[in-house]
Amino acid sequence: MCPVSAQTDRTGSAHPDLVGTWRLVSYVGEEVPSGVRSDVMGAHPGGYINYGRDGRMIVIIVGSERKRPAGPVATPEEAAALMRSMLAYAGTYTVDAAAKTVTHHVDVSWDETRTGQSLMRTYTLNGDRLTLLTDPSNDPATGRKTVRTVTWERLKAPQD
Repeated sequence: MCPVSAQTDRTGSAHPDLVGTWRLVSYVGEEVPSGVRSDVMGAHPGGYINYGRDGRMIVIIVGSERKRPAGPVATPEEAAALMRSMLAYAGTYTVDAAAKTVTHHVDVSWDETRTGQSLMRTYTLNGDRLTLLTDPSNDPATGRKTVRTVTWERLKAPQD
């Protein structure tokens, strides 16, 4: 049995640069064409993205202003606020190294409008920093056309 490369460019050659777990550094939106910038999930959002060798990926991002429910079960209002302050999805991914793009093929998502979609991001690698840039799309909160820049930092393997 031959191992399958998790990341292949269009020619099929291995492309391991993205494999691993990355911690969220920043998540910034920029409105088009005004150029107005904002922190999409607050000033200090949290999150991780993982690109596996098996070609699967998973991402979760949570806002920095999330509030714990007052009781052991969230009220409908608290649950709605928690849902609005996160994003999460998983699926497969493909890399086009020549074009510097990674495409997330969404199998499951916190937001069913994303399930089944292919989300292409342009990527830049600078040392242990990965920056993903989205194509312009309508912001679900404002309806305005927005480009998002998501910056990640590679996590080192835990030491035993």
